[in-house]
Amino acid sequence: MGKKLYVGNLPYDTGEQALQDLFSQAGAVESVNIMRDMATGRARGFAFVEMATEADAQNAITQFNDRPFGGRNLTVNEARPRPERSGGFGGGGGGGRGGRREPRW
Repeated sequence: MGKKLYVGNLPYDTGEQALQDLFSQAGAVESVNIMRDMATGRARGFAFVEMATEADAQNAITQFNDRPFGGRNLTVNEARPRPERSGGFGGGGGGGRGGRREPRW
């Protein structure tokens, strides 16, 4: 059991301070990071909360998973490691020469 928690199904207007206040009811909170859209800055509906101890993290899961918050039921569980990404710019490509096919005029 890790100390970093995934918190999903958040209302889009939730701020870091609101989550800090909520999760501090379960124990000491080290950090709150709400994921935001890079282009618009709008919250994406999930966050990561890091608790000070494993016991605090487990307490937060027990206390807040499926609990109503801002009109939605939260999803709270242990954060999983980010999957490895392959390098490059995606797959595919049009085999052989060239790339794009455009008229030549």
